[in-house]
Amino acid sequence: MSKLNNGEPSLDKIDDYNGNESKQKRNTVRLVIIFCLVVGALVAYFKTTSVPDDYVGTKEQPGISTTK
Repeated sequence: MSKLNNGEPSLDKIDDYNGNESKQKRNTVRLVIIFCLVVGALVAYFKTTSVPDDYVGTKEQPGISTTK
């Protein structure tokens, strides 16, 4: 069985296994997560503060009157 796995790395040979990741990789992952959270927060903010345009009609055909 060990003859079949000569070209494949085991988990112990992988750099990021068992908490051995580099500080640069850890900071990169943190920055990506923070960036995604900020973009998501901006999208959510703009989506909740936008006012939908509910007017149906044109100048020639006014459609529904929303004024009372």
